[in-house]
Amino acid sequence: MAIIGAREEHVDPRLTRIAQADTKPWYKKPNLRFLYLILVPTGLGVEWTSGFDSSMMNSLQAVKSWVDYFDNPTSSRLGLLNAMYSLGALMAIPFIPTVSQYLGRRKTIVAASLVMCMGAGLQAGARNSDMFLASRWVLGFGIPFAIVNASAMIGELSYANERAVMTSLFNASWFVGAIIAAGTTYGTFQMQSTWAWRLPSLLQLVPSFFQIAFMYWCPESPRWLVSKDRGDEAFAILQKYHSEGEDGDEFVRLEYAQIQSTIAQEKELERSFVWADVVRDPPMRRRFMIAAIVGFFTQWSGNGLLSFYMKKILALVGITDDRTVQKIILSNTCWGLINAVPIALIAPRFPRRHMFLTCTIGTAVVYTVWTIASARSAIENSARAAIPVLVFIYVYSPFYNIGWNALAYTYMVEIFPFQQRSKGIAIEQLTVRFAVFFNTYVNPVALDAIGWKYYIVYCVWILVEIATVYLLFPETHNRTLEELSFIFEGKAVQDKVQHNMDKVLQVELEHVPQRSPKDSGLAVEQRA
Repeated sequence: MAIIGAREEHVDPRLTRIAQADTKPWYKKPNLRFLYLILVPTGLGVEWTSGFDSSMMNSLQAVKSWVDYFDNPTSSRLGLLNAMYSLGALMAIPFIPTVSQYLGRRKTIVAASLVMCMGAGLQAGARNSDMFLASRWVLGFGIPFAIVNASAMIGELSYANERAVMTSLFNASWFVGAIIAAGTTYGTFQMQSTWAWRLPSLLQLVPSFFQIAFMYWCPESPRWLVSKDRGDEAFAILQKYHSEGEDGDEFVRLEYAQIQSTIAQEKELERSFVWADVVRDPPMRRRFMIAAIVGFFTQWSGNGLLSFYMKKILALVGITDDRTVQKIILSNTCWGLINAVPIALIAPRFPRRHMFLTCTIGTAVVYTVWTIASARSAIENSARAAIPVLVFIYVYSPFYNIGWNALAYTYMVEIFPFQQRSKGIAIEQLTVRFAVFFNTYVNPVALDAIGWKYYIVYCVWILVEIATVYLLFPETHNRTLEELSFIFEGKAVQDKVQHNMDKVLQVELEHVPQRSPKDSGLAVEQRA
């Protein structure tokens, strides 16, 4: 429980108990197995684009033909080239909730992927820095639409037992794109022509192409369908993918009733102006405040330096050879994937607050030692100090991944009800992009101006993160999405939802199975 704020109230976890009693693994459930496989390119694949972009821009700074073609960009110009991606994202965020609610998860992801394919084409064909900047803006404009809807879709489609793991794997997928970008750039950086940077730029469209190509086979979010009064289709999807375990039919009946009653209650409380919910009441203000904090912390925990300016960090300890820099970037990215995936599988099994505190305390220790080693290198002019700096660059990754990588989107999906989920993740993306914009523009200037002393800023800031997590973050572990929907609203609202759910179970569900649903173009078979 959080130290500051009203006490969180939990409803009777009836659905959670049924799910926990289901011992049949997901890979023995044919429909659920297919769902998780199709969510890899359509949902998890969205983060491949994000990882590809960060890693590519990091690596291009060590590609001579890119540096020469854009006239050896200064610190401020280099920061702008990186920050333009976040500027595009910032300008997209006000439109995300409206577009997402109108189009649904699937169509919004496809539309965003088409925008990013166009951006990648512009980037690869850039004739000058202005065209390159424009392509970065287009890519940035598309990515938040995809991230918000993909992370929500994964959480809303996954079965209760695997939901937290699936949403945790979403951020871990970042490293897949990052490795491909780092490997591609390492393979092309010695090319004498501009294809040394144009080829990696062009390949950035590949992850978005996967979303476009495979989305036909991915079902729509049942919660979005219910919100559009398409309950038959929603029930059919739940019946197909969530009823293959022990007491599967009972699970689906209860899950559908929870979704119906929860969304009905959300609609009663929802304001007509799309962003009015941000300040609607104390519980909703608390949710959006936590979302803003999570977004900011995921980018202001020191990871921005490693993601965009590894070349400058290594130069501070005497590592300047371009081939060596490319090798370190590639190996650190591979190491990130190696530890991020098992952490994403393990971290959701533990209380969220414990994991976030482990993450922040660990990164604080790492940054402190890293700063001391960098200071010794500068003061003593000793090459030996590069060794502990390199070691702690690699040690940083697992600590960061325990919290801000593995649990960020898991937490966002859990603390927001369906009607506000897109808005909540959009607010998280807003602070992410503000933080990245600041980092990418300021970091190179600060590193050039004060060198290793800039690390002290992060050492102090991460202490603020530890205190914030301890005081403000609620516990959401081991509950279904509907059981968490009104965690802050109090017992009276939760009792009302429970009463409505019982009415749905008694009356409405008796007629739902007899209808003949069609899943928005998908042939969804209803189980007997």
